Parts: sequence; C-alpha cells; structure tokens
Amino acid sequence: MAEPAYTIPAFRQRTAEGTEEYQRVSTNVGKGLVVIQEELQRMRVATKAKVDSLAIQREVKNMMVKRLDILDDIPKMPDFLIALRPHTVWEKTPVKLFCTVQGTPRPIVKWYKGGVPVDPLSAPGKYKIENKYGVHSLIISRCVVSDTAEYSAVATNPHGTASSKAMVAVKRPAGAGELCHLGLVPHLTEIHASKLEVTLLDRFSVSFGVEDGSISLVCTMVVVPDLPNVPPLAQWYRDDKLLKPSSLVQMSVGGGVARLTLPQLAKDDEGLYTLRIFTKDGTAEHSAYLFVSDAASSKPGAPGAPMSVKAYDINSDYVLVAWKPPNTVNEAAITGYFVDRCEAGKDSWVQCNDSPVKVCKYPVHGLSVGHSYHFRVRAVNSAGTSRPSRMSDKVTALDAAESERLQGTEEGVPSAPGKVVATRNTKSSVFVQWEAPKALKNLMGYYIDGRVVGAKDWFPCNHKPFKHTRFVVHGLIPGETYAFRVQAVNVFGLSDESEESSPIAVESALATPSAPYSITLLNSDGSSITIAWKSPKHCGGSKVNAFYVDKRNADTLVWKEVNLQAVTERICTIDSLTEGTFYEFKVQAANMAGVGVPSAPSAAMKCEAWTMEEPGPAYDLSFSEVRSHSLVLLWKAPIYTGAGAVSGYLVDMAKKGSSEFVTLNQEAVSHRYLKVSGLEEGESYVFRVRAINAKGVGKPSQVSEPVCAKALPGTQEIVAGVDEETGDVFLSLEACEICDTSKFVWSKNYKPIGDCPRVAVTKKGRTSRLTFTNPDKDDLGKYSVVVTDTDGVSASHTLTEDALNTMLELSYAIRHPVVPLKHGLNYEILEKGHVRFWVQAVKLSPSVSYRFIVNDKEVTNGEGHKISHDVASGIIQMTVDLFTRANEGTYTVQITDGKAKTQSSQVLVGDVFKVALKEAEFQRKEHIRKQGPHFSEYLHFTVTEDCTVMLACKLANVKKETTFHWYREDDEIVPETPPNVMSGACALPIPLFSRKDQGIFKATLSDDRGKDTSVFDISGQVFDDIINAIAKIAGSSASDLVLQCTPEGIRLQCYMNYYTEEMKTIWKHKESKIASSEKMRIGGTAEMAWMQICDPSDKEKGHYSIEISDGEKTHTRTFDLSGQAYTDAYEEYLRLKAAAFAEKNRGRVVGGLPDVVTIMEEKSLSLTCTVWGEPTPEVTWFKNEQEVASNEHTRVMFDGGKFASLVINKVTPDDSGKYSINVRNKYGGEFVEITVSVYRHGEQIPVAKVGQPKTPAATPASTPVPPRSPAPPSKTPTPTPSKSQTPMSMKSPTPASTPASTPVPKSPTPTPKSPTPTPSRGVKSPTPPRFMKSPTPPRK
Repeated sequence: MAEPAYTIPAFRQRTAEGTEEYQRVSTNVGKGLVVIQEELQRMRVATKAKVDSLAIQREVKNMMVKRLDILDDIPKMPDFLIALRPHTVWEKTPVKLFCTVQGTPRPIVKWYKGGVPVDPLSAPGKYKIENKYGVHSLIISRCVVSDTAEYSAVATNPHGTASSKAMVAVKRPAGAGELCHLGLVPHLTEIHASKLEVTLLDRFSVSFGVEDGSISLVCTMVVVPDLPNVPPLAQWYRDDKLLKPSSLVQMSVGGGVARLTLPQLAKDDEGLYTLRIFTKDGTAEHSAYLFVSDAASSKPGAPGAPMSVKAYDINSDYVLVAWKPPNTVNEAAITGYFVDRCEAGKDSWVQCNDSPVKVCKYPVHGLSVGHSYHFRVRAVNSAGTSRPSRMSDKVTALDAAESERLQGTEEGVPSAPGKVVATRNTKSSVFVQWEAPKALKNLMGYYIDGRVVGAKDWFPCNHKPFKHTRFVVHGLIPGETYAFRVQAVNVFGLSDESEESSPIAVESALATPSAPYSITLLNSDGSSITIAWKSPKHCGGSKVNAFYVDKRNADTLVWKEVNLQAVTERICTIDSLTEGTFYEFKVQAANMAGVGVPSAPSAAMKCEAWTMEEPGPAYDLSFSEVRSHSLVLLWKAPIYTGAGAVSGYLVDMAKKGSSEFVTLNQEAVSHRYLKVSGLEEGESYVFRVRAINAKGVGKPSQVSEPVCAKALPGTQEIVAGVDEETGDVFLSLEACEICDTSKFVWSKNYKPIGDCPRVAVTKKGRTSRLTFTNPDKDDLGKYSVVVTDTDGVSASHTLTEDALNTMLELSYAIRHPVVPLKHGLNYEILEKGHVRFWVQAVKLSPSVSYRFIVNDKEVTNGEGHKISHDVASGIIQMTVDLFTRANEGTYTVQITDGKAKTQSSQVLVGDVFKVALKEAEFQRKEHIRKQGPHFSEYLHFTVTEDCTVMLACKLANVKKETTFHWYREDDEIVPETPPNVMSGACALPIPLFSRKDQGIFKATLSDDRGKDTSVFDISGQVFDDIINAIAKIAGSSASDLVLQCTPEGIRLQCYMNYYTEEMKTIWKHKESKIASSEKMRIGGTAEMAWMQICDPSDKEKGHYSIEISDGEKTHTRTFDLSGQAYTDAYEEYLRLKAAAFAEKNRGRVVGGLPDVVTIMEEKSLSLTCTVWGEPTPEVTWFKNEQEVASNEHTRVMFDGGKFASLVINKVTPDDSGKYSINVRNKYGGEFVEITVSVYRHGEQIPVAKVGQPKTPAATPASTPVPPRSPAPPSKTPTPTPSKSQTPMSMKSPTPASTPASTPVPKSPTPTPKSPTPTPSRGVKSPTPPRFMKSPTPPRK
C-alpha cells in the first residue's frame, strides 16, 4: 500500500517572501558558522588588549553575560516543540494549558480564547499567564461551563508566526445544577490567605494632607484565586511600626483593593507607610511617605500643635507627660507649653499648669487613684496659642510595679547639625543628608526646612521629627532652585539651624540616556539606506548631544560602526551598502554622562532602489499642546518623494489597541501639522500620516506612540502682553515643569523661528519670552512653543490684527508715557471769593514737578497765588486770592513725573468767566456779610398743621444787642411775640393765608458789627407753592361732605383745617365739573368749602364730589344726593324757605323809640316810631301792660300804615310808667318797651338806669302759608336762622348703617341785612310752628 503524501499544515505554509527569506538563511548557515568562530577569536584578542581599561572591562562583562549559545543565535522563526493538548475537566476545577516554543529571537506568545485575546485584567483571578524556562502556560481557575472553547497560543518573532490550538471542555457533574438551584453550595477546601498569589497594580504615591483632614492610601491588586471569603492577608506599617485598626486608623482589604483611611489627620500620622501582603511566594510590599502639614491657626503667627503626647512614670497620683515640639519656620519662637487633662468618658479639659512650661515634659499631680485620663498639649509664642495636640492614649492612675520611664537626663537642646548636602533625586524631589550634631542630648529627631533661592520665607519639609540623617523632600516644583537647612529636636526644644545647603535645581539624577527607539526606513536607492529614529524617552538629566549608529548584515552577528563622528540629528544615511542585501541597525544616544544603551535592532531592511511613484512615509511624528479634548500632531516630510513633489498629507487616527484607523481630514493638508479636536478626555490615541503626490497616496508612516488626551498638571497657555517698562510687545509662557537641559523652541505656524531679526527670545527661570523688535502685520500668525526634555510642555497662541493693534497702542502709551489724570484742570469758588484751580492725577511720585501758566505766562507761588500738591491724593492746585476782571483767560498746568508728562487747560473767557467772576464776588460779599450777624438760612416758608403759614429763618453770629425786624412792603410788622435772636431762629406766622397776603416780606438783622437782610417775595410760583402746601394739609384733614339745607336751597359742605378760594378745588356732579352760577353757587369760609344748589329740582339729584389738589396728590370727598337723602333734604328746604318768608314779612318796629324817657311835668311827650309789615300790621300801645286808649290827654295815631305815635299832653307824675308797643300781622310781630319818668319842676333830674334790653312779649301769629311761587333768590348771603330755626345738616346716607341723630354744626354763614333797617334792640317774633320734619341722615 502506497504511503500517503505528506500535507504541509496551514500554520507551516510560507508566503513567497517567506520562502525567499528561508532559503537565504539556509544557504548562508554554513558561512555563518565560520564567521561566528572568527568573531569569537577577535573578541578574545580585543578583551586581552583592553583589560586595563575599567570602562571596557565593564562593557565586556556585560557582553559576556548576554552572550548566548552560538547555535541559538541563528535567526529562526517560531516553532512549537510541545503543542497544546485538549482537556476535559469538571466544573469548578482548574485547568492548565502549556506548550514549549522555540525561535530566534525569542518569540512572544499570546493566548486566545475562540479567537479573542485572553486578558487577565478583565477578570482578575480568573486567568494566569506564566512563562518559565521557555514553557508557556495558561491557568484557568475554577472553570465554569462557559469556559468551554478552543484555546490557541500564537508565537511571533520578526521571522514569522506559529500557533497551536486545543479544545477545553468543561462538564457539570450530574445533579450539580439541582444543588445550585436549591442554594446548596459544594464544600470548598479551606485555603489560607498566605497561599494566594497577589500582584500589586496601582500603588499609592507620596501624599500630602492637612491636620483635621482625611486621606486614604489605596493599592489595587490581582488575587489568584479571588475568593470573596478569603481576602489576602495585608498589614500596614508606619515607620516600620505595625498599625492596628482603631477610630483613627481604618483598614479594609477585598475586591482587589487594599485601603488605609485616616479620618482625622494629625501630625502624628506623618511618616513612611508600608503595605505588606503575604503571598504564596513570600510578601509583596509598597511604601510611600505621607506628609501632614499644620492646619490654619486661629491667630496669625501662632505656632503649630505639638505631637506624640505620651505618659511615662505612671503612679497613683502622678504622671510624667512628654511630647515632641512643633517645627517653627517663620513663626516666633515658642515660649512654653500648656498641658491639659481630661478624665476618660468626659468632654471637659482642665489646664494642669498655670504658667507655660519651657521643656517638652511636665509632671501632672493630683490624679485620682483608679481613674483614667487623657492628656493634650498646646504651644505658646508671642502671637498666641496653638491648636491642641492629638490627645494621648488612656492612662490609669495606679501603683504600677513597672511603667515606661522617660530616658535621658542631659539638659539643654542639641547642638546644630553639621554640613547639609542636597543632591538630585527626581524631577519633583531632592535627596537631603546631613551630619549628626556633636551633642545629641537624647535626640528625638530632625526638622528639615527649605526655601526657594531668592525668597525670604522658609517652608517646613516635614512636620514630625525624622530620626535619620537623610531625607527625601517631595512636592517640589520641577526646575526650581532650592536651599535646605536642618534643626535637631529633643525635649528641651529645637537646636540652632544648620548652615544652608548649596542651591540645587530640582531635576532627575544624572545618568546616561535610555535607548532610542522606533527606527524607520525612509529611503533606499540600492546603495544607501536612510533611516530615522526617535529620541530616548529619558535623557538622563543631561542633553542628548550625539547619536551613534551601528549596522550589520542580517546574515551575521557582527555589528559595525557606521559613524565615528557623532550624528546630532535623528536621521542618518548609511552608504556603501550592497544592493539586495538585508541590513539591521541599532542606535545609541549619548549625553555628558556617557553613551547609553543601544536600541533594539531594527527590522531587517532590504537595500534596493525604490521606484514607486507614490511618496515614501512621513516620519518623526510628535505631539504638541496636548489638552483634554485636543492636540496638535506634527511630522516631517518624506525623504523619498516619488514621481512628483508632495502636495499634501492625510492623517489617520485610532484608539489605542484598535486597528481601525479613521481619516481625520478628507482634504489633504499642505502643511505638516494638524490640530485634532473632539477627543475624549483620558482616552489614548495613535496616529499615522500618509503623504500624497500627483500619482497617489504613499506609504503610511510608522504608527505613533499612544498619546493620552489629558493636559499636564499646572499647564499654562501663552500670554500676549506689553512690557510695562519698555513697551515691548511679547508672547510669554511659564512652563509647569523644566530641567537644566530644557529649551524653549518657538515656532511660527509650526516652523521653528531660529535666529530671526524680527524677534528676540529670552529665558528667565521657567518663563520664556518672545519679544517682537518692530511688530507689524508681517508678524501675524500662530505662534507655538515646545519645552524640550519635559513630558510635553507646549502651548500656542494666534496673534490677530486686532490684538496686535491693541498692544501697539498700549506700547506707544508706555514708550511715550503720560501722567494719567482722574480729573482735568477744574476750578471752584471758595469762601472769601478765592478761586481754586486743581487737577487730580491717578498717581503721583514724590519727585513730581509741575508749573501753572496763565495767558502764556508762568505763575509762581507768591503773593496773590498759592501753589501746592498732595502726593497721596494726586492733587495739584493753585489758589487765586483776588479774582477780578484781570484774571480772564486760559489756565494751563504742565506736569512731569519721571518720564511721564501731561498737561491740562481750562479756558475762562466770555460768559463762562462772567459766571465765575459773579460767583467769586458773591462769595467775597458773603464772607464780609458773615463777619457780623447774618442769616445762616434765608427766609423760607413752612405750613403748620392748622394751615398757618410761617415765614422762618435761621440766624448766626448774633448777640444780645442784635435787633431783628419784620417788614412787609417796607411797613414794619410788630408780631405779638417779640423775636428772640439768641434762639438762632425767628418765624412770622401768617394765619388765614390768602391772596391778600401776597407781597414782599423782609427781615433785617443788625448790631454794631453790621446788618443783614433777607427778602422773601410771596407772589407767582412762591405763592402757588404755599397754596399747594396748604392744600396738602387741608386736603388730608378734609371731612366727608355734609348736607346743609337753607331757605335758598341744598348746600354740600366739606370741613377742613383751613379753606381759601385760592386752593385748587373742583366740584363735580356725576363726574361733570360744576361752574359757579345762579343755580349752582360755590363758596366757602375759613373752616369749610361749600356748594349750594339753589331752588333744587330732580335734575340736581346724583353723585357729588369735591377734589382738592395740592400739586402732587388729589384729595376727593363724595356725597350721594339721591333717593331718600334727596327727598328729606328737599322737604327741609321747603320748610326753611317758608320760615324765611314769614320772618321777612312779619310786623316789626323799624326805629324811632328810645329805651328810657325822662320828662318834666307839664311838658308834652311824643313817642313816635316807624313800623313795617306785609300786610300792614296792627299797632297797639300799652301802659303798665294795660292797653292805652286814645283821648285828649293821650292820643294814639297810626298814619299811612307806617308811622305809629303815642302823644301825652302835659304829662304829670302819674304818666310815669312802662309803656310798650305791639306791632303785629298774620306772620307775626314785635313787642317794644319804653320807660317814662316824669319829674317836677325844681327837682333833680333822675339818672336814667338803662339795664339789659328788656325782652318784648311774644306776639302770637297764625301759621304762615308759603306763597305759591318762591321768592326771587337774594344775591346776599343766606341769613343765619334763629336757634329754633337751625337748619338740618346731614351726611351722605349709608344704606348699611343704622339711622341716628346727627349733631348740627354751627352755620358760619354771616347774617344778611334786611331790606329795611332793624333796630338793635328789636326782638324777633317766635318762628311759626314747623309743618315738616327735617330728615336725619344715618351715621356713617
């Protein structure tokens, strides 16, 4: 039977290119062995020749360590010696896949599950990948059914790839599903925490905290197997002392995280923290320092709190408390300490010592046996008392047989430490070491202080005494220069400071640079190859100034130097190569510390002429201005351009770990940079660039290093500004980090500026400034700067035309400075008529100079002019004592302050000057006036609550002899109360103010020192203002409208404090204004305003109102004259009208009769009077109440119905008596009495005794009947009715109120004159009985 043909497996099949490479290597194997033997012989000879050179010995030693077996150095693609084998396992059991692979160089093995890479971090504890002694293994712990899959191991090196696959099947035992469903978990074999495999991942770094704050130290890890009920065994240490959980120290471990939390920080917590985790292979550890600084003190300058309070020598009533002193840097020295105690379980603290103790220990007495106590300490200095320290552990006062005792009996502080040396450590820390003090005296530790060189203030580097003589100071600013000093500490305080260390810049320690990387083929022409590479990631603290390139034929192991002279650029062309041969290259970087390690050999590069028409790859991709959401990508043009010039570039981007690139620019960019925006903060990206020419798109560049879209801490942007001293326009950047080798590389539109006459670059500390020598539009563009040898410090700024113009204006102002003015030259008139010219600057220096120029002539300080200035306020002033017409003109002040100048002018001519001159003359007169008695406030008016107008003024500089007078129109007014000048105020009341009071009022004040006059013209607007002021008070006091019935009609009255017709009052009926007429009369008295409806009718029903305006507000009062209110008022009006008619027409004695008559007997007596009445009245005479009959002795006559006479012929004493006359008609009458006395001849004439007028007897009359037509209205004011005739008054009725009687106000209406004269003694007849009831309005 024929043997079956051998089929080459798929993973061993080679491509045409791979076959060619295989054949090339196989052909030269024999030749390579001979070459190897020759190389070994040469190395032996070279080593022996250079054995005396220490550097060569070290390098040879390193090479010997790295030397491999000759056979193993032959290039070989990966090959599996032992392939994976399939496994079938039970659920929850582990499985281990392993294989052995060989190849040269050593292959890299990656594991896949179903074609997906296995990532141990995606499921911590699930997978573990190992590589020991060439055996690669994948361990899957606690398998589950979902782990069933095809697993493969893929080995890769530069010469090829090989893979091995195997199937893993995970089975579930019968019934296991049911048990799990029922919640029954199979019993697990107990695993001790020390048997776990633990790998630390993210570790806590050097941390900084503040007293009373909190902080957590966190470390993440991968635990295999990761069992929730068996966490790793973790221990935390502070300064090599094991920490135990408490209220002040909280620990947790689990879920892949170990955490230490300090919830209430104190300086006692400062120190070196170590996390130690026990693992299967021993322990995993990590340490970092925690710094705790003082919290802000309640009083500035107060010291920090003491620390490490502890009790020693514990007895039944005695405890020795000791502590460590705080560090004092810029604060005043500590003068002592107060010790407080608190009984356990209580909150009250008691101070133990009355005065501060100067040493850091104190014996506390007076304790109670068996009681427990806590202690704390406070430090004191001249500024105040510190915060209290953390309280000590609980101490019980007992007679202990043994207790810890405080060691040391030497007194006094230690001597100062010796020489302090600071050396470079990292870019943010410095290593400080010093010599111990000669006199230790029970040393507690050291305090280290630092300061920035050039600064005065020191800052503490540690806040808790450090026991060793070396310390790493963290948290420093990269690139900054510092100096350090040290103090020793014991219970008696701090020693003197040591001498300062030499200044040191914060930079990484000096070393050789790391290896360059990413060697790229840029061009090949068949006899030479051009390569480029990237700078080392670490420069070693010194500038990389040289590169050395080695080459070798890919078929050999011998490296040959390409350049004996250093290459300074990161590109090199290697000549004299053989076409068709493969070459490898490696590069070494050098700095002042020496030559660094070589890079990894490049991929084999074939020397063959490039003939493609498309351009070659761009190279040297770099990043600038990396921010949270954007960055700028830069690159260099291809060396090989193809068939035509490069016309543009395409940029591709992908997220780190992804092979899916996205083209960022659809249209090619012609420049070699691109700003990429829209990035996700914290995400990492990779980029590549493709060049384009007329023939197409060329090869992509090498993929860039991953870049994270996140700005460096403290990143600053470029600032555009103008130098305040020189006026130079500049761009400036302050770097957030820098080192000695860093340089600021400025570019315009991302092209290095270099040496350009248009700009000048300067550097000071961490700041670089680009200054424009003569800025103009040619300088517009985008400027960027990169700081070399940093983690990518860079920034950019676009200089626009508007921004440049603004800075040029400011530059001109600085180079041609002016003194800025708050106020230009002004003038003001002072008392005495002096004129002050002043100008105020924003700021003046003590060296300011100035001069005043008036009409082109400089004015100096002297007679008539006072010139001065005040630096604090910036005021420069000149005072002119006598301002006259000669001072008209232009005033200028010129100011010079250093380089700055300015001037300001004030023109006083024409009307402006006249106004100023008038005011100056007025002030001059005012000054003279005020030398004697004068008015401090001239006459003005006020109005009192009763509407009395007061003319008031205030007086000054008066004495008892000063006289005061009032005048009106030059007529003196003598007030009832003489003015009191010593009171400082005088007032003239004007009651019942009206138009008649208009005129010019004057007040004079005089004594032997002079006279002053104040004039007040009450007319025009002043009169209107007074009336408005009266109206304001009167309107506010106005009562509701009151109804008053009269014989002439119905009257509405509004009572107020005062009324005058000059007040702006408007009466309205149904919202229509009422004009005064015969029908509607408008008037008023001093107490009220009224409106009377004469002969009312139904048309006058409705709503009435009065509006009183004071110029600002209108006061309104209303009355509703309708309904029952109108009916009652109309009836009352008719009654009063009838009564008035009767009063008018009744009989009465008009005149002619005396009160008393004295007559001698035998004489004739004639009593004659005139009577009147309509109709003609009847006249009756009486003597002693007996009617007198007409006879010869006594004749009674009544002539023409007008003259009534009683004549007695030849009177006798019997005729003496009381005579009376009664005049009466149907409307009433009047009764008048006359006393007659008759004396005899020769007797003394009796004295007539005239007493009170005698009341006439009432003469009844029938009830009058009013005429059918009303009497014509009288033009005179309505007469006031008698008491029995008091007219009805009423307010506007309110329907909801209860009717009640309303008091009748006294009518102020004056009594009119009767048509015929009425004697003063006449008595009216009784009023006829009323025939109607006056309505009483309901009370509001």
